[in-house]
Amino acid sequence: MSSEVVKKTLRDRRSPSVKELVNVLYGGKRFGNHVDEVWPNLFLGDMSVANDRYRLWKLGISHVVNAAHGKPCCQGCHGFYGPSVDYYGVPAEDSPSFDLSRYFFPSADYIKKALDTAGARVFVHCAVGVSRSASVILAYLMIHQHHSLLEAILKVKEHRWIFPNSGFLKQLRTLDAKLQLPPEC
Repeated sequence: MSSEVVKKTLRDRRSPSVKELVNVLYGGKRFGNHVDEVWPNLFLGDMSVANDRYRLWKLGISHVVNAAHGKPCCQGCHGFYGPSVDYYGVPAEDSPSFDLSRYFFPSADYIKKALDTAGARVFVHCAVGVSRSASVILAYLMIHQHHSLLEAILKVKEHRWIFPNSGFLKQLRTLDAKLQLPPEC
Protein backbone atom coordinates (compact mmCIF):
# COMPACT_ATOMS: atom_id res chain seq x y z
CA MET A 1 0.00 0.00 0.00
CA SER A 2 1.63 3.24 -1.13
CA SER A 3 1.82 6.27 1.13
CA GLU A 4 -0.80 8.01 -1.04
CA VAL A 5 -3.21 5.08 -0.67
CA VAL A 6 -2.58 5.08 3.09
CA LYS A 7 -3.32 8.81 3.27
CA LYS A 8 -6.52 8.40 1.23
CA THR A 9 -7.63 5.44 3.37
CA LEU A 10 -7.02 7.43 6.56
CA ARG A 11 -8.82 10.47 5.13
CA ASP A 12 -11.86 8.40 4.05
CA ARG A 13 -11.88 6.40 7.34
CA ARG A 14 -12.17 3.25 5.19
CA SER A 15 -11.06 -0.03 6.70
CA PRO A 16 -8.38 -1.52 4.43
CA SER A 17 -8.72 -5.07 3.18
CA VAL A 18 -6.60 -7.80 4.76
CA LYS A 19 -4.41 -7.77 1.64
CA GLU A 20 -3.87 -4.02 1.97
CA LEU A 21 -3.06 -4.42 5.67
CA VAL A 22 -0.53 -7.14 4.87
CA ASN A 23 1.17 -4.76 2.43
CA VAL A 24 1.40 -2.11 5.16
CA LEU A 25 2.72 -4.66 7.65
CA TYR A 26 5.43 -5.85 5.23
CA GLY A 27 6.73 -2.30 4.91
CA GLY A 28 9.48 -0.84 7.06
CA LYS A 29 12.04 -2.68 9.11
CA ARG A 30 11.61 -6.43 9.51
CA PHE A 31 13.57 -6.97 12.65
CA GLY A 32 12.94 -5.98 16.17
CA ASN A 33 14.27 -5.76 19.64
CA HIS A 34 13.11 -8.13 22.31
CA VAL A 35 11.05 -5.26 23.74
CA ASP A 36 9.93 -1.86 22.43
CA GLU A 37 7.86 0.94 23.92
CA VAL A 38 5.07 1.31 21.36
CA TRP A 39 2.87 3.78 23.27
CA PRO A 40 3.73 5.79 26.38
CA ASN A 41 4.40 3.26 29.17
CA LEU A 42 3.13 0.40 26.99
CA PHE A 43 5.75 -2.13 25.89
CA LEU A 44 5.51 -4.94 23.35
CA GLY A 45 7.94 -7.83 23.43
CA ASP A 46 8.73 -11.50 23.42
CA MET A 47 9.10 -14.38 25.84
CA SER A 48 12.80 -13.78 26.50
CA VAL A 49 11.93 -10.52 28.23
CA ALA A 50 8.83 -11.99 29.87
CA ASN A 51 10.96 -14.71 31.45
CA ASP A 52 13.62 -12.24 32.68
CA ARG A 53 12.33 -10.74 35.93
CA TYR A 54 15.47 -8.61 36.33
CA ARG A 55 15.00 -7.01 32.90
CA LEU A 56 11.34 -6.30 33.68
CA TRP A 57 12.39 -4.73 36.97
CA LYS A 58 14.96 -2.56 35.14
CA LEU A 59 12.23 -1.44 32.72
CA GLY A 60 9.98 -0.57 35.67
CA ILE A 61 7.25 -2.94 34.51
CA SER A 62 4.31 -3.02 36.91
CA HIS A 63 1.86 -5.05 34.80
CA VAL A 64 2.35 -8.01 32.45
CA VAL A 65 -0.16 -9.16 29.83
CA ASN A 66 0.75 -12.61 28.52
CA ALA A 67 -1.05 -13.19 25.21
CA ALA A 68 0.20 -16.80 25.17
CA HIS A 69 -0.84 -17.75 28.71
CA GLY A 70 -0.46 -21.44 29.42
CA LYS A 71 1.70 -22.18 26.39
CA PRO A 72 4.97 -24.09 27.01
CA CYS A 73 7.14 -21.12 26.00
CA CYS A 74 5.22 -18.56 28.05
CA GLN A 75 4.63 -19.94 31.52
CA GLY A 76 4.08 -16.62 33.31
CA CYS A 77 1.71 -16.39 36.25
CA HIS A 78 1.13 -14.32 39.39
CA GLY A 79 3.59 -16.45 41.37
CA PHE A 80 6.38 -16.08 38.82
CA TYR A 81 6.39 -12.28 38.92
CA GLY A 82 5.74 -11.85 42.62
CA PRO A 83 3.65 -9.24 44.41
CA SER A 84 5.21 -6.18 42.70
CA VAL A 85 3.89 -7.07 39.22
CA ASP A 86 0.24 -7.55 38.34
CA TYR A 87 -0.36 -10.36 35.83
CA TYR A 88 -3.09 -10.88 33.22
CA GLY A 89 -3.16 -14.00 31.04
CA VAL A 90 -4.80 -14.46 27.65
CA PRO A 91 -4.69 -18.15 26.59
CA ALA A 92 -4.38 -17.44 22.86
CA GLU A 93 -3.18 -19.72 20.09
CA ASP A 94 -1.27 -18.09 17.23
CA SER A 95 -3.60 -19.59 14.66
CA PRO A 96 -5.77 -17.79 12.11
CA SER A 97 -8.73 -19.87 13.31
CA PHE A 98 -8.35 -18.84 16.97
CA ASP A 99 -10.99 -16.34 18.18
CA LEU A 100 -8.84 -13.67 19.80
CA SER A 101 -11.64 -11.12 19.45
CA ARG A 102 -13.31 -12.35 22.64
CA TYR A 103 -10.26 -11.03 24.51
CA PHE A 104 -10.06 -7.62 22.80
CA PHE A 105 -12.26 -5.67 25.22
CA PRO A 106 -11.18 -7.39 28.47
CA SER A 107 -7.48 -7.01 27.56
CA ALA A 108 -7.91 -3.41 26.41
CA ASP A 109 -9.78 -2.57 29.61
CA TYR A 110 -7.04 -4.19 31.71
CA ILE A 111 -4.34 -2.21 29.88
CA LYS A 112 -6.30 1.05 30.21
CA LYS A 113 -6.92 0.53 33.91
CA ALA A 114 -3.24 -0.26 34.43
CA LEU A 115 -2.04 2.78 32.46
CA ASP A 116 -4.45 5.00 34.40
CA THR A 117 -2.52 4.03 37.55
CA ALA A 118 0.23 6.51 38.44
CA GLY A 119 3.68 5.18 37.54
CA ALA A 120 2.38 2.06 35.78
CA ARG A 121 4.29 0.49 32.91
CA VAL A 122 2.66 -2.38 31.03
CA PHE A 123 4.49 -5.14 29.15
CA VAL A 124 2.43 -7.15 26.63
CA HIS A 125 4.03 -10.25 25.17
CA CYS A 126 3.56 -13.59 23.48
CA ALA A 127 6.24 -15.93 22.16
CA VAL A 128 7.76 -13.62 19.53
CA GLY A 129 5.88 -10.36 20.12
CA VAL A 130 4.53 -9.81 16.61
CA SER A 131 1.11 -11.49 16.28
CA ARG A 132 -0.95 -12.27 19.41
CA SER A 133 0.46 -9.56 21.64
CA ALA A 134 0.55 -7.05 18.78
CA SER A 135 -3.14 -7.74 18.11
CA VAL A 136 -3.98 -7.13 21.78
CA ILE A 137 -2.16 -3.78 21.68
CA LEU A 138 -3.82 -2.82 18.39
CA ALA A 139 -7.22 -3.55 19.96
CA TYR A 140 -6.31 -1.36 22.96
CA LEU A 141 -5.32 1.53 20.67
CA MET A 142 -8.55 1.16 18.74
CA ILE A 143 -10.86 0.80 21.75
CA HIS A 144 -9.37 3.28 24.21
CA GLN A 145 -7.25 5.62 22.08
CA HIS A 146 -9.86 5.79 19.29
CA HIS A 147 -7.49 4.96 16.45
CA SER A 148 -8.68 3.20 13.33
CA LEU A 149 -7.01 -0.15 12.68
CA LEU A 150 -4.70 1.39 10.08
CA GLU A 151 -3.78 4.28 12.40
CA ALA A 152 -3.04 1.81 15.22
CA ILE A 153 -0.85 -0.32 12.96
CA LEU A 154 1.07 2.71 11.74
CA LYS A 155 1.52 3.98 15.32
CA VAL A 156 2.94 0.65 16.55
CA LYS A 157 5.10 0.23 13.43
CA GLU A 158 6.83 3.51 14.27
CA HIS A 159 8.50 1.56 17.08
CA ARG A 160 8.31 -2.17 16.29
CA TRP A 161 7.81 -4.56 13.40
CA ILE A 162 4.55 -6.49 13.88
CA PHE A 163 2.71 -9.06 11.82
CA PRO A 164 -0.65 -10.32 13.18
CA ASN A 165 -1.81 -13.47 11.40
CA SER A 166 -4.57 -13.21 8.80
CA GLY A 167 -7.29 -14.42 11.18
CA PHE A 168 -6.38 -11.76 13.75
CA LEU A 169 -6.35 -9.11 11.02
CA LYS A 170 -9.88 -10.12 10.00
CA GLN A 171 -11.02 -9.93 13.62
CA LEU A 172 -9.37 -6.52 14.03
CA ARG A 173 -11.10 -5.32 10.82
CA THR A 174 -14.43 -6.41 12.32
CA LEU A 175 -13.60 -4.49 15.50
CA ASP A 176 -12.62 -1.47 13.39
CA ALA A 177 -15.97 -1.54 11.58
CA LYS A 178 -17.86 -1.94 14.87
CA LEU A 179 -16.03 0.98 16.48
CA GLN A 180 -16.65 3.24 13.48
CA LEU A 181 -20.43 2.74 13.56
CA PRO A 182 -22.32 5.81 14.77
CA PRO A 183 -23.80 5.36 18.26
CA GLU A 184 -27.42 4.21 18.40
CA CYS A 185 -30.01 6.80 19.38
